[in-house]
Amino acid sequence: MNATPEVAEAARSEAEQFRRLAEEAREVRDHHRGELETIRDERERLRATAETARGGSEEARLAAETARHAEEDARVAAEAARHSSEEARMAAEDARHAVVDAVRATAETLDASLEQMKVVEEMRRTLREIRDVNKLGSH
Repeated sequence: MNATPEVAEAARSEAEQFRRLAEEAREVRDHHRGELETIRDERERLRATAETARGGSEEARLAAETARHAEEDARVAAEAARHSSEEARMAAEDARHAVVDAVRATAETLDASLEQMKVVEEMRRTLREIRDVNKLGSH
């Protein structure tokens, strides 16, 4: 089983070819490993971007919810203001009626006072006439 130099050279040549193929396979494997690492990094970057977008979306949802609550609060406040305005209008109307009634009562009181003053003046005139008649009758 002694190998001839040609067989040995062929074996060496075949071994060298296998070594080159193995080296090429390692380079391809290293290249694929680098590409896989790039893909993993890109996937992680996309995951982080998606997480950031989800957080932004959640913040936007919360802001929209807050705005909806503020809008509802404003609607309730506007409704309360409308009711208050209506109550104030009714109170002003009641006050106007009260003023009209007070003015009417004052006018009636003044009218009654004027009538009383006329009666008093008529009584004074009558009293003066009686005095004048008595003064004339006693002379």
